[in-house]
Amino acid sequence: MNYRRLGRSGLKVSELSLGSWVTFGIQMDETLARECMAAAYDAGVNFFDNAEVYAGGKSESVMGAALKKLGWRRGSYIVSTKFFWGLHNGPNEKNTLNRKRLLEAIDGSLQRLQLDYVDLVFCHRSDPETPIEETVWAMHDIIARGKAFYWGTSEWSAAEIMEAWQVAERHHLHKPVMEQPQYNMLHRDRVEREYARLYKDIGLGTTVWSPLASGLLTGKYNNGTPADSRANLKGYEWLRPQITDPARLETVKRLTPIAADLGVSMAQMALAWCLKNPNVSTVITGASRVEQVKENMKALEVVEKLTPEVMQRIEEALGNKPDGDEN
Repeated sequence: MNYRRLGRSGLKVSELSLGSWVTFGIQMDETLARECMAAAYDAGVNFFDNAEVYAGGKSESVMGAALKKLGWRRGSYIVSTKFFWGLHNGPNEKNTLNRKRLLEAIDGSLQRLQLDYVDLVFCHRSDPETPIEETVWAMHDIIARGKAFYWGTSEWSAAEIMEAWQVAERHHLHKPVMEQPQYNMLHRDRVEREYARLYKDIGLGTTVWSPLASGLLTGKYNNGTPADSRANLKGYEWLRPQITDPARLETVKRLTPIAADLGVSMAQMALAWCLKNPNVSTVITGASRVEQVKENMKALEVVEKLTPEVMQRIEEALGNKPDGDEN
C-alpha cells in the first residue's frame, strides 16, 4: 500500500480506502463488515469512511462494533463521518449545517462509533439557509474540542469551498482541508476542472467516492441489471437510470477490451485510473464481501500498467475529457 498526504495537511491516507455507504447495516451485518474491514486493514488500508445518514445511523453502529472487536491501535487507522441530512425530521435536525445540529451530531456519531474522536468530519452537502460563517465556526469548535482532527466538505462547489476557507483564514479558524466528490471515468468535470485552482491555491485534498460509478464500470451491467444490484435495494431506485443509460453502457463496452489487453478486471482498471490523478488523495472503495476487498486491492498493481499509451486509449474510449481549468 502507498500513502498520500491529504492535500496540504500532514495526514497520510492509504491510496485505497474502504467506505460503508450502501453496504454496512444494509447488505452486511457486523460480522461481515468486520471481516471486510480486517481484510482491508491487512492490505494496508488505514482510512474507513462513514456518515451519520448511512443506513439511518446503523452504518456507524456497525463500524463502531467492528472496531471495538478488532481492537486496533487507535493511531493506526482513520475514521470519518459526515453531517447534513440528519436522522430525524425536526426543523433543526435535517438538511442543515447550523451550529446546534453540528455540535449535537458529532456527539451522536461518536456514541455510535464508540470512539472518543473521528479523524475527519465532513459537511455532507452545502446549506444555503445557514450562513457559511456559522458553519465554519461550528466545525472549528468541533476540532477545538478534540472531537475531530480535520474537517472538510462533500459535493460543495469550488466557490463555496473557497468562501469557507476565506472565512476561516479571516478569523484564524481551522480551515477545510478536504473535499469528498464523486469521481470516476464517467464523472470527471468537478475534480479535474472546477477544483483545479483549489489544489494549487489552498492545497485541497480529495477522498473520492463512487470510483466504479455504482458498479457500472465493473461491466456487470453490460447485459442487463443483475438481481443483486444495489439499484434493486429499497431507497436506491434512483441509481437505476444511471446504470441503464445506453450511452454510458456503450462507453463501458469500449473500455472492456482495454482491460482485457492488460489482463485485469474492469473494476481494477477503473480504480487504478482514479489513482493516476495526483490530486486524488484516496479512492474510497466499497465491498459487500471479503473477496471484493481483495480484488479491489489488486488495483494498486495496475497503476503502473496505465502507461501514457494506455491512458490515451482510455481517453479515446471515454471521449469526455474536461476542457481547461475553471477560472
